[in-house]
Amino acid sequence: MSAGVVRGPAILADGAGGFALDTVEVDPPGLGEVRVVLAAAGVCHTDHASLRWPGPLVLGHEGAGHVEAVGAGVRGLETGQPVLLNWAIPCGHCFQCARGADALCERTHELDVPALGTSRAHAGATRWRDRPVERAFHLGTFARYTVVRAEAVTPLPAGLPPEVACILGCAVMTGVGSAVNVAAVAPGDSVAVLGCGGVGLNVVQGARLAGAATIIAIDRVPARLQRARALGATHALMAHEDDAGHARLLAEVRALTGGRGADHAFEATGAPALAFLPLALARNGGNALQVSGAHGPATLELPRLFWNKRYLAPLYGGCVPARDFPRLFDWAARGELEVASLISHRYPLDALARAFDDMLAGRSAKGVLQIA
Repeated sequence: MSAGVVRGPAILADGAGGFALDTVEVDPPGLGEVRVVLAAAGVCHTDHASLRWPGPLVLGHEGAGHVEAVGAGVRGLETGQPVLLNWAIPCGHCFQCARGADALCERTHELDVPALGTSRAHAGATRWRDRPVERAFHLGTFARYTVVRAEAVTPLPAGLPPEVACILGCAVMTGVGSAVNVAAVAPGDSVAVLGCGGVGLNVVQGARLAGAATIIAIDRVPARLQRARALGATHALMAHEDDAGHARLLAEVRALTGGRGADHAFEATGAPALAFLPLALARNGGNALQVSGAHGPATLELPRLFWNKRYLAPLYGGCVPARDFPRLFDWAARGELEVASLISHRYPLDALARAFDDMLAGRSAKGVLQIA
């Protein structure tokens, strides 16, 4: 089923750090495409970074809503169906997809990171002031309507409303997947999580789901540490600005891990200066993972890589949508994965500036824009 052109609100970045709420036109879905009405969208540090990607650009990459129209050739989706969107859209045929690395799909990324700013829907699917505009991360979820490839759409189960499920599409998937899929945390392992925002809290949840015996949450905000405790952290450590070279923090982590460091250490702060700190927190032969997608330069002393430590910057928690989203849904349905309480703040679509301010100041754990 298809429909005509629709008009609705969207937040567009200008490529120079600014953004504005305006009206866009969105085409009917083409072959293999779906038009979705967004109900809610998560807000994260990457959305803030994308303010300076080439514009104009419809912002947003976490979202959920319902199917409004279905293009030719689409199977298994129907109008009115609640759905979750994912931004790493597998083609199912390229070298990476064939080896089970869907998040690295070569068709999606075109072997070039800046291609994350393209939509992979038909040319001109979204227009602003009579000219085509791109959607961030193939989606553009800070909008009422979006047209996406059918591969970006996963039906939601009953009992998981889009207003809550929207954060599963990135923050939850990235955090849980980094622990379960990428680090492969095993029962009895020790884990240190630096930064307890939207992604870090889900690394904590992923480590708990994997059976880690020691889960150390680290943050500068007491409220975030309390939330980490509630989600499964066994220990909570305050990070202090006057801790020169992080000596105090390293000593505390080692004291909790038999004097050797964590089996797996994750950076989830979004601060480039902390991107390599997991190498110091991890034991010899351990895993250090930078999961925040931090942008900007960082300096590494090469001896930090010695003693068989492995440093990874995983993309999207190693997401394979057909495998991972049903698994997240099942964990949530059984009460083993908390979703609703992760959302600390909700905002109307015209309050993105406030959402960014709260996020950058550490006042919010996870903010969501209410669109419907």
